[in-house]
Amino acid sequence: MQCAPVRRLLAFAFCVLLATGCGGRQPPKTAAPHADPALVQTATGAIRGVVAPDHRMFAGIPYAAPPVGPMRWQPPAPAAAWQGVRDAIHPGPRCLQDPSGDLELGRQTDEDCLTLNVWTPPTNVEHRPVMVWIHGGSFSNGSGGIYNARWLASRGDIIVVTVNYRLGAMGFLAHPALGPPGAVGNYGLADQQAALRWVRDNIAAFGGDPDKVTIAGESAGAISVCDHLVAPGSAGLFRAAIIQSGPCQAQVALPEAEKVSLDYAAHVGCGQPESAASCLRALPADKLRTPVWYFHIGREELSGPVTGTSLLPLDPIAGFADGRAARVPVLIGTNRDEFNLFVAFQYLRGHEYATAQYPDLLTDTFGPNADAVEAHYPLNSYPSVPLAYGAAVTDGVFACVSDHMGGTLAGTEAVYAYEFNDPAAPTPDPFHTLPFAVGAAHSLELRYLFDLGGAPPLNPAQLALSDQMIDYWSQFVTSGAPRAANQPEWPDFGTDAAAGKVLSLQPDGSRVVTTFYQEHQCPFWASLKG
Repeated sequence: MQCAPVRRLLAFAFCVLLATGCGGRQPPKTAAPHADPALVQTATGAIRGVVAPDHRMFAGIPYAAPPVGPMRWQPPAPAAAWQGVRDAIHPGPRCLQDPSGDLELGRQTDEDCLTLNVWTPPTNVEHRPVMVWIHGGSFSNGSGGIYNARWLASRGDIIVVTVNYRLGAMGFLAHPALGPPGAVGNYGLADQQAALRWVRDNIAAFGGDPDKVTIAGESAGAISVCDHLVAPGSAGLFRAAIIQSGPCQAQVALPEAEKVSLDYAAHVGCGQPESAASCLRALPADKLRTPVWYFHIGREELSGPVTGTSLLPLDPIAGFADGRAARVPVLIGTNRDEFNLFVAFQYLRGHEYATAQYPDLLTDTFGPNADAVEAHYPLNSYPSVPLAYGAAVTDGVFACVSDHMGGTLAGTEAVYAYEFNDPAAPTPDPFHTLPFAVGAAHSLELRYLFDLGGAPPLNPAQLALSDQMIDYWSQFVTSGAPRAANQPEWPDFGTDAAAGKVLSLQPDGSRVVTTFYQEHQCPFWASLKG
């Protein structure tokens, strides 16, 4: 049993690393910003935010009604209007979190959590491009309030919107009693759509251009972006997409989701089909903090979106292959050592991965393909079991999936691919006790885009890489192409995934490579599918 301080330490490290209308009254898209830079008139009322020398910030803005009581497991409803001026200086409560990974052990969480935060440059200039950021956290943790976007707003001269959405069981339980057939689950995804509609209807008042919206996310947020690329209700709400470290194959089909949800309901005392909906909606929120788990990558679990539903009819990978994704430019990429982060967490929890455990780890993750994976990633080719296992899962679950998606999407629109490759990216203190380096692990690129704090500061070379990444990302949001002044050219990925052009982001000088497919053993992973 792990002591509470260690649980909190691990949660802290992770935190650092890491469809009905909801419009209410809709102002015209051409609504001008208010003369007072701290004051903005939204469709539901006036708000007053914070004006700093290099940015403005408006936090905790409701974009939908509280999903409580009879609205629990319903599509998001319009937010109520308010009188007077509402303070918008602090982020709203986080949505209910997985108790095993919650830094604050349930504090500062609430079912009433559907709020967003807007970061803008300091001046009221109209028609700025907008990036809507969807946070990661396995669809069970995290919040939009973690992501201080002042660097992107000030240096990048764009507007950034960060969003809270329902998580875990509150966001993705697919019990058949909760709605019409095929319309259950995906409440968190519907929240994201409602936030995008709020941006469409309100962002002009902040100086933003509702016709120049890019959706972006990392990890679970990137999976969400993949979903929006094929979700009918998301069509027309964005003009470009950024997918950072998204294992977009991590979906569950409706029949399996319903089965898992029925078992979940029975476990919390709502096993009778005829009364399950009313029973679940009457439970105290604390009884529903444990997520409904749908997808497993070894010992790591995800809640999340359900395919074959009215909101998400298509699996995104299948939709991309069939040419049914939104025709928008895409910036997509992964980190060089993605899965080392999760291996590190397991190691810190006491799973030290002895040599004899390697076959079992691969079986847990790759099932009947485990023997082939072990032959292709033999232990004698790596310094340790954690690094061998990390390399196999990085390649098979992240890198080659991203490479495949890039090649597929490039058949219809421009795709720009990257690999974040800073082997010395700063990490929180617990990671320094490990007997192996995590390298450019999952989520570590976020500190180069957002002011997250909580780890050693970036050194001068890393600060230069941070500036470069902010320039690339903001220019992609601005123009649909990451071509920034005084930065190396970033070419299109191309339609041949085996020879795709990938920008390797490195503190000693970023460069274009064409070896990504081979270096991450993608021919091997493709052979397992064939």
